[in-house]
Amino acid sequence: MKHLIPALPLILGFLLDCIIGDPYNIPHPVRLMGRLITRLENLVRARMRNLRLGGVLLAVTVILLSFAAPLILLRICYRISTVLGTAAETILCCYMLAARCLCNESMRVCRAAESGDTEGARRAVSMIVGRDTDVLDHDGIVRAAVETVAENTSDGVTAPLFFMGLGGAAGAFLYKAVNTMDSMIGYKNENYADIGRFAAKLDDVLNFIPSRLTALLMVAAAPLLRLDGKNALRIWRRDRRNHESPNSAQTESACAGALHVRLAGDAWYFGELHKKPYIGDDDRNIEPEDIRRANRLMYASSVLMLLIAAALRCLTGGLV
Repeated sequence: MKHLIPALPLILGFLLDCIIGDPYNIPHPVRLMGRLITRLENLVRARMRNLRLGGVLLAVTVILLSFAAPLILLRICYRISTVLGTAAETILCCYMLAARCLCNESMRVCRAAESGDTEGARRAVSMIVGRDTDVLDHDGIVRAAVETVAENTSDGVTAPLFFMGLGGAAGAFLYKAVNTMDSMIGYKNENYADIGRFAAKLDDVLNFIPSRLTALLMVAAAPLLRLDGKNALRIWRRDRRNHESPNSAQTESACAGALHVRLAGDAWYFGELHKKPYIGDDDRNIEPEDIRRANRLMYASSVLMLLIAAALRCLTGGLV
């Protein structure tokens, strides 16, 4: 029983996230990371001519602080008592997961779309996607929500769980720091091509294994939900590279195959059309219920990843 203690905060943190989600009215570590990234970005732009080198220094600083802060806190708590340490790590693990938040936000789109409130669905989906939503029709709005759930299953839930398995809450903080930097400065436009290059590449590296493992877990979970696991595997093998990012299409393709819908394709960003390949086959029209199906697939694959992460944590004995 003693060997299971290192995995307890992961399990309790996941359950806590599923029950209460992210609290909006108290400080969140990811928002603090965002403020740190913004301040360091402004400092680098003001003080350094070599923005590519500055971007490396920015990323290393954010990673070290994001990893060291929870690690030191937890070491102190565990030294006081195992109960206090477990409670503190449970809360930190919960903070790093976004399953409930992802489900809640996407289901707002689903409910508005089901009621025929296209404008309400468009407003709701604009809160969870980065593309221009004013050009989306009803099906486009639903498709964008399904894509977001599929992609963020890895970024928001299973990848943090994977790194919890390797390094506890501190490992998840490290991953989330890199992922947050990528979302803030990892763009390939003129303004961020240099300063965000290192963060973007590092995010690709850290997500390489979790994204592919998550896709395979989606394939495994699909039959449990009466979805098509065989087609999920077929579409994943065929379309997993149909994205500019080496990782984003992994989970999108598995989800598209399980649901028998077509995702991705051309999208507008900041008034500019970006040509993108499709993911999946257009076997049937997409419908709001597919958002629910995608969320169920997210939860099922997350539970499978939780089991893997807990096993990893027990094997390492909570060394970090």
